[in-house]
Amino acid sequence: MVYEFEGRTEKEAIDKAAEELGLEKDDFDVEILETQKQGLFKKGFVRIKVHTGNSASYEADAYDTGDHEGNRRNTVSKAVFGEPEPQNDLERKITEFTANLIKHMGYPGKVSILFRDKHKLGLKIDSEHSSILIGKKGKNLDALQLLINIFAGRLGREDLRIILDTENYRIRREETLVRLAYNVAEKVRENRGSILLEPMNPFDRWLIHTTLNDINDVETKSEGEGLYKQVRVYYRGLK
Repeated sequence: MVYEFEGRTEKEAIDKAAEELGLEKDDFDVEILETQKQGLFKKGFVRIKVHTGNSASYEADAYDTGDHEGNRRNTVSKAVFGEPEPQNDLERKITEFTANLIKHMGYPGKVSILFRDKHKLGLKIDSEHSSILIGKKGKNLDALQLLINIFAGRLGREDLRIILDTENYRIRREETLVRLAYNVAEKVRENRGSILLEPMNPFDRWLIHTTLNDINDVETKSEGEGLYKQVRVYYRGLK
């Protein structure tokens, strides 16, 4: 299910969502739709979209390397490294499925466990075809990740989110987007206008929103429909 909430701050909106839905903060995924900072003649607010249930695995923040006021960065902090081989039947089935999937695509590689968490499992692909598996803007990797999550659901683990990576693409992409966000913000401040970014998945958009959240004269909002929306970065007062 998908719900929308507003608050004066991101934390307030998330707290409101948790209270009204009767869920813990780690039990749902958050997509920031719009932020507006407090000014002399207007109140600040944050509008978020909350995804609950298995659909969140596919649509919202399937990478979770960000941080919502300390509630979101749990993937790496709780990760179990040093045990790349499957430790149980579920991990074996998922890694074998992934390996067979890319093999039948014609781009074979070795699949190992990147990290383990209560409701997340990270997979790493080592392949000489990594660039193809990643695809333009990571879309091939996202599609593979979606298929693997569906497979995990058919195994009865709809509560488990699979996060797929190769060649540290997720981290490199995050660094690229942070630089992009600051560069675009600088141009917007110089031109006193707005810039509409390329369509992005929910996590990439969330990263843009949160990166620019502390810049007082720049605001962001998501535009469009579907999974791949666009983020508009605009000079404050232009809206």
